Order: sequence, then structure tokens, then C-alpha cells
Amino acid sequence: MMLNVTTKEIKPGARTGDDRYWQAVLARDRSFDGSFVYAVRSTGVYCRPSCPSRRPQREQVVFYAKPEAAERAGFRACRRCGRRNRASGGETALVAGAVTALQAVEDGPPTLAVLSKTLQTSPDRLSRGFKRLTGVTPREYRDARQLSRLKTSLRQSENVAAAVYDAGFGSSRAVYERAPSQLGMTPATYRRGGSGMRIGYTVVDSPLGRLLIAATERGVCSVCLGDSDEPLEKALHDEYPRAVIDRDSAGLEAHVRQIREHLSGRMPTLDVPVDVQATAFQWKVWQALRDIPYGETQSYSEIARAVGSPRAVRAVGHACATNRVAVVIPCHRAVRQDGSLGGYRWGLERKQALLDRERAKSRPKSAGRSARAAASKDDLGAT
Repeated sequence: MMLNVTTKEIKPGARTGDDRYWQAVLARDRSFDGSFVYAVRSTGVYCRPSCPSRRPQREQVVFYAKPEAAERAGFRACRRCGRRNRASGGETALVAGAVTALQAVEDGPPTLAVLSKTLQTSPDRLSRGFKRLTGVTPREYRDARQLSRLKTSLRQSENVAAAVYDAGFGSSRAVYERAPSQLGMTPATYRRGGSGMRIGYTVVDSPLGRLLIAATERGVCSVCLGDSDEPLEKALHDEYPRAVIDRDSAGLEAHVRQIREHLSGRMPTLDVPVDVQATAFQWKVWQALRDIPYGETQSYSEIARAVGSPRAVRAVGHACATNRVAVVIPCHRAVRQDGSLGGYRWGLERKQALLDRERAKSRPKSAGRSARAAASKDDLGAT
């Protein structure tokens, strides 16, 4: 069971189901390790739910989705239950064995049940340890490996069915079911380089200049910002040279309305379907970007840690730079470690304007709420 914990502090009394988190702490329930951490104001320490240390007073406890969020708030890791990157030699060996088994493709990667039986452990223990050390579940790792192999096979093979089986899939049905969300198109279309795709687009005014929005029948495939229409339209045709591209203002009216309202601050949460090609790593980075709360930023290194690849800072930057759907995937919320903007495909002035607008709109509306928020930050040593 995963708790719906945000990366912000969850304060006592908040209507977010925080009593469930507290009950997990009281029970020292190991099944929640990796789902969240709890921090104690009086000691400045954060712990796993299963930490054997003496239970703190409830009013001193706040919850965070990840250790990084607790550390940004000024807390340090508990020495007793261990830092987040420390793991026993047995757990490390267990996960290493799982990775080796998941890389086998002769008959398709094994399921979690088969994998845990082979490694003589329980599915729960294997799943928790795997995610703690790699940042993804065994199933997510397996799916990413298969998808990567499928893409390679599709590029090299003249036959879709042969490519599907070479990638370790038992049938083509599962591939076609997953294609819209993971390939961005069907396997056959992907093999042809996108030939035959139909894309509708429109260009409208926005608070940040001209805004081009393009979409296939499955979702938005391009969102670009610029000063004039012609360069935006040329970039779209260059990006999809084999697709049939037509202007379709009426068909994109709903997407246009949502994105413009988001840019104006009237719709902080933007949830529109996307149809873009990406590697498994890019998808993880883009999902991490969408998890950054409205009005906040994270450094490239923080995002790298969030996706389980702390050394892949440059790869995170590349994933941001190759994002084709501005605002929908909010790569503008990724900044350098020192807080400077870094780069932005549509111009640093627009990136700064986006961040300033989001921060202004996310401020508490009443003076009382502002004062309480400031006091909370002072208590936690937040920056």
C-alpha cells in the first residue's frame, strides 16, 4: 500500500489522511518503509516508519514523501534506522540477483512471484528492497528493459511480430495496449518513423507570447512558445517530417483552454494526455517534473536522486532539454543547485516569468495563512 504523501510537510490536523501515517509509525510497520519518512521537530531527525527508537509526541511529528524533502526542510537522517542509501549486504546481493534475472529475455522476464521464489525471499521484501536501492519497482524495471529492447528490435526488423517476440513479449496484444502511453504510437507506426501520423495544431496568444499546441488522436505531442507563428510552425514540421499536419483550431479548443488557464494561474494542476516518444529514463524524469508542486522548483541533482539515478545529473538536464511539450511537462521547474535558472528551450526570460507567476499564484491568500506558513518555515529551518 502506498500513501498519498506530497513532498511538502503534512501538518498535524491537515485533511490528508495523515492519521494513517501516524498509525504506521505507532505500529512500526515495515511495509511502509520507502513510502514516506517522519520527522521530529524537537530532535531535528527524520526516520523510517519502522524505526525502533522511542516514539515522539504526535504534535512534534511531520511527514514527508521522501528523505530529500525532509533534508531540504533542515532535518537529518536518524543514525539508528539508517540513512536512506545504506542497505545491508544481504539486501544488496538480493537486488543484484533480481536485476540479473530481470535482464534475461529468452522466455520473457520473470514475474515478481517467480523472481522472489527463485531468490528464496518474499515478494514484499524483494519489492521494497528493489525500490529502495534502484528507485523503481521490479515490474517497472522489467517493463523499461522490455520497452528498450522492443524499440531496438523495431528499428532493426522489417517485421513487427518478429520484433515483438525478439523483445521477450509472449504476444503482440500487450504491446499494442501499452503503445499509446509508452511508445507514443503503435509499434508499426514507430517502425516507419511516424509516417502516416495525423497531427492537428493551432497557434494562439498567451501570457508568454505565441503558443503552438499540436496533438494526435492520443494526446498532445507538441507545445512550444515563441515570438511569431512561422518559426513555431516550421519547428513542428521539422520535428514530424513524415506526418500529415493540418491546422485544427476547433479540435484543440479544450487543450488550448486548459493550457492558457494554467499559464494565467487559474488552473495550477494541469493534466492533459501526451503522445510523445521517450526512453524509460526520460519518462521517469518527466514524471518527476510533474510531481514538483506548483510554485516550487528542484535542482537537477535532486531530480536525479528522485528517479533513483543520483549520478545522472547531465542525463536529467538532457531529458529536460528534449521535452517537446512545454508547461504540460514543467521542465521550467528544474534549476541548478545554486538556484540559477540553467537552460530553457523557449528562452530564460520565459522560464523566469513562468516561475515568478507560479510563485505569486501559490502564495497564501490571507495574511493569517501567510503568517502561519512563514512561522512553519522558521520552525523547520526551511529556505
